[in-house]
Amino acid sequence: MGGDHGPAVTVAAAVAFANREPDVEFLLVGIESIIQSELKKHHAGNHPRLKIVNATEVVEMDDPLEVALRRKKDSSMRVALNQVKDGSAQACVSAGNTGALMAVSRYVLKTMQGVDRPAICSILPNQKNLPTYMLDLGANVDCEPLHLHQFAIMGSALVSALEGKDKPSIGLLNVGEEDIKGNDVVKKTAQLLRADHERGLLNFYGNVEGNDIFEGTTDIVVCDGFVGNVTLKAAEGMGRFVKITLTSAFKSNPLNILGAILARGALKSISRTMNPSNYNGGSLLGLRGLVFKSHGSADKYSYEWAIQRAFDAAKNDVLSRIATSMAKLMPIADADAVAEIVAPDNNELLVQKTA
Repeated sequence: MGGDHGPAVTVAAAVAFANREPDVEFLLVGIESIIQSELKKHHAGNHPRLKIVNATEVVEMDDPLEVALRRKKDSSMRVALNQVKDGSAQACVSAGNTGALMAVSRYVLKTMQGVDRPAICSILPNQKNLPTYMLDLGANVDCEPLHLHQFAIMGSALVSALEGKDKPSIGLLNVGEEDIKGNDVVKKTAQLLRADHERGLLNFYGNVEGNDIFEGTTDIVVCDGFVGNVTLKAAEGMGRFVKITLTSAFKSNPLNILGAILARGALKSISRTMNPSNYNGGSLLGLRGLVFKSHGSADKYSYEWAIQRAFDAAKNDVLSRIATSMAKLMPIADADAVAEIVAPDNNELLVQKTA
């Protein structure tokens, strides 16, 4: 029910995906009457692999987290996540409110052992025709070194499982490659990652800059959610800008139109590479269940890609493979390395694990 377009996009994408993929089954979670109406539009009212799970409430895109967590307990988002929790579904895909999805996912599914905060991980294209995995892309705008360290471990586990690389390379996004550059959070994170590299646990390349994302310098780029989300939206905007500019230029006069016809194959290849829709669907890493976040503005084609990523992850048993990798990589706090910090506002005792 979420996103800018709701069932008009999500149901249409599910029908199209089910028609071309015989091994998938969908639980369409939301207000039953609305979903049934959309299914009829696509002549899929009796589709054998499309089942409706009714939910009476919807988390709106501007709902505060408190509303999503405490008041709307029968929302389509929460009911969908409960399907994953009880094993009725292997993955959840949502285009809804990102903050609400993260909060409700953490509440319903819980995080993996050793993970303080889940992170959104997605892929971006690069010059090597390989994916650059980047996280966090918006779930955590304020991070400590501990969190970025965990993001790197989760990203390494994911890429290892999906790409078959034993130790994928990790870059830490910074304002320069030199060790002296960056804020204290980035510098301290680099120290943690170097220590893991020296112990042979991770393949830490070092600091990387924005251009390295698209050059494919490393398999993984780690940053906080504020920087990651801005980078992602800027890249998507640039992709659309280039496409619109090229289309306008080739249509400007007959000679350019002829050039476009001659270069049709190359232009289609460029479009496929730079089309942001082809990279829709970010994984919420660190949860005890597969959850994928689609852009709220996604159209049918774009939402199908988010479904595809969830389907591939479920089919390849990525969750258990990540859990196994994380158990090996996640540092275990030694008794002497546990720092007890008393929160000044409520005297709640917090325990922070250090590497």
